Amino acid sequence: MNLFKNLRGGALVSIGYMLSPLSWWNDLFFNLPIALVFGYGVSWLNPHWFFPGTVVGYWLSNVVGMVMMQFGAVDIFLPEDKRNLTRDTLLGFGGATLYTVVVIALVYFHILDIPDFLADLQP
Repeated sequence: MNLFKNLRGGALVSIGYMLSPLSWWNDLFFNLPIALVFGYGVSWLNPHWFFPGTVVGYWLSNVVGMVMMQFGAVDIFLPEDKRNLTRDTLLGFGGATLYTVVVIALVYFHILDIPDFLADLQP
């Protein structure tokens, strides 16, 4: 059972790392395509919601990555009696939200430029 728990934890950490904001290359290959698909889906409800939907999709992909990493690390390093699902979820949610707010602020203050095809969609 311990081997299965370690394998599951390792898989969660690996996939979570690819989705998390901790790797510099992940946005281009994972988070941005997920965010664009999410924004496209939301734009079916209202065409003006594409850009906000893309931001929410980006944020959600980061949240899922951080939470997956935490759950995987807990599986690997902590015994069952030290787990706290609420704390782990809130830490992942908070970290990913803080990261997304920083990225949005950098775009808002024109420190980072967004691609031209997204700039045309801003309200």
